[in-house]
Amino acid sequence: MSAENDIDESAAPLVEHLAELRTRILYSMLAFVVAMVLCYLIWNPIFNFLTKPICSALTERGQQCGLYLIKLQEGFFVAVKISVLGGFALSFPIIGYQMWRFVAPGLYKSEKSAFLPFLIASPVMFFVGAAFAYYIVLPMAFGFFLSFQQPGAELVKGTNELASIGFQGSVEEYLGLTTKFIMAFGVCFQLPVLLTLMGKAGLVSSKGLASVRRYAIVVILIVAAIVTPPDMMSQVTLFVAIYPLYEVSIWLIRGIEKRREARMRAEGTWIDEDEDEEEEGGK
Repeated sequence: MSAENDIDESAAPLVEHLAELRTRILYSMLAFVVAMVLCYLIWNPIFNFLTKPICSALTERGQQCGLYLIKLQEGFFVAVKISVLGGFALSFPIIGYQMWRFVAPGLYKSEKSAFLPFLIASPVMFFVGAAFAYYIVLPMAFGFFLSFQQPGAELVKGTNELASIGFQGSVEEYLGLTTKFIMAFGVCFQLPVLLTLMGKAGLVSSKGLASVRRYAIVVILIVAAIVTPPDMMSQVTLFVAIYPLYEVSIWLIRGIEKRREARMRAEGTWIDEDEDEEEEGGK
């Protein structure tokens, strides 16, 4: 009988945790669905906002901003895609809060104070990266892509007539390209948040990150080549934006390490690795 009671008592917390998890997931899903419906109701203004970079680039060249529905169902799928992406972005603060409410009871006070800033910094850095892509990278990228247009009915040395190369964009293809840019920069701007959190947990050190700079440069270049369209300008722009964030991460982790060392020295628990190495060498 006592064994059965022990099993019941040990299972009770698990059931409570699962019930709490179900509640948080339901709240998150409800927030996402409501945000998605709201974005679906205003998908036209959202799409118009997303088309400003290409329209500005075309206006500078004296062209009309023309995006076309190539397939019959394309307009509907564009509206759904905008609704899903916009709904997730709009509901992310609520989803993050529900995640926090689930894990917070199991954290110590010091762990809460350490984790909460990163939970706030993550969406902030994502929106900073997305804004950087929208206001800086997209206008440059579209200007570069449109530079390959060619007006027709022109003569070269009075003999050859050039074929007309103009832009007639697909709505779905343009939206895919634009969201790929925005998502890529938003995700890559999470780098300092991720590395600083790892430094806070003691998984990486400022010296270790500084010693692998050359490899970090190669990795960032590879990531830039993968997540951006195949043009050198976009890749270089992403690298120029991301690599300084790597250096900022080293600086932030160095600050965390100094504060940790000062606290441990005050508590008398600090162990100087250099002194230990000298003692071992002397032996």
